[in-house]
Amino acid sequence: MTGLILRLRRGGRIDRVPWWVYVLLTLAVVIAVFPLYWMFVVASNDSATAYKMPPRIVPGGNLLHLTELVFSTVPFVRSLINSAVVAVAIGVGHGVLCALAGFAFAKLRFPGRNTLFLIVVLTMTVPTQLAVIPQYMIMSKLGWVDTLQALIVPGLASAFGIFWMRQHIASTVSDELLQAARIDGANSWQIFWQIAFPLVRPAAFVLGLLGFVTAWNDFLWPFIILKSPEMYTAQIAIKALQNSYVVDLGLAMAGSFLATIPMLILFAFVGRRLVSGIMDGAFKG
Repeated sequence: MTGLILRLRRGGRIDRVPWWVYVLLTLAVVIAVFPLYWMFVVASNDSATAYKMPPRIVPGGNLLHLTELVFSTVPFVRSLINSAVVAVAIGVGHGVLCALAGFAFAKLRFPGRNTLFLIVVLTMTVPTQLAVIPQYMIMSKLGWVDTLQALIVPGLASAFGIFWMRQHIASTVSDELLQAARIDGANSWQIFWQIAFPLVRPAAFVLGLLGFVTAWNDFLWPFIILKSPEMYTAQIAIKALQNSYVVDLGLAMAGSFLATIPMLILFAFVGRRLVSGIMDGAFKG
């Protein structure tokens, strides 16, 4: 896309952007934003809005009523707090622990390093659903069923995060810099925390943010491990809004819209850092 927008002529002058690029960008934005807008339209009307032909695309005035109904049906505030606790813990864990493991694989020399890293990479080929049963058995043995730590601990690191940080650290942090730090008497932890981690902090921030979003939107594992309503995360609370036989789309969309608002606020503040971190990793990698 950068090549389409910024085409340089001889002498470094920038060409005018073709009109069809704006059309494609506008179409992409509409396609990306419309599901969110449609969710708001249904949440501000009722379930019948989703089935009308032609469909209604104008928001109604029923959002406040459905919002009150959401909070009275399930402990939604508590669910949002639970989701925030889990997502923040997993986001921080992803950023720090994956960077630490990536640093060890990229810059430390120890027996079996390549074999162990190969095993980590191979775990990415295993479907997540296959780990549900053994993971549940482990949580049951630990007595963590229906607790938030059952959601947090398994998600503190991931094979993809370790692989990504290993590749980023290997291409960003020079061996000469680390050798100079060792000559000055720094140990491995000091080298990581004071030298390597500050250099790869943008990539770690992006990875942590991806882990945060994944944990916030996760449904399968919380649905299996959580039993009591006061421990529900936001996604499970939305599922609890639905009757066993009849799905109230207006109520479900209202809950979904409320669960989406924190994500919109988050990206409003960190969207620029997210893009810069991705581009930093792309150019350095």
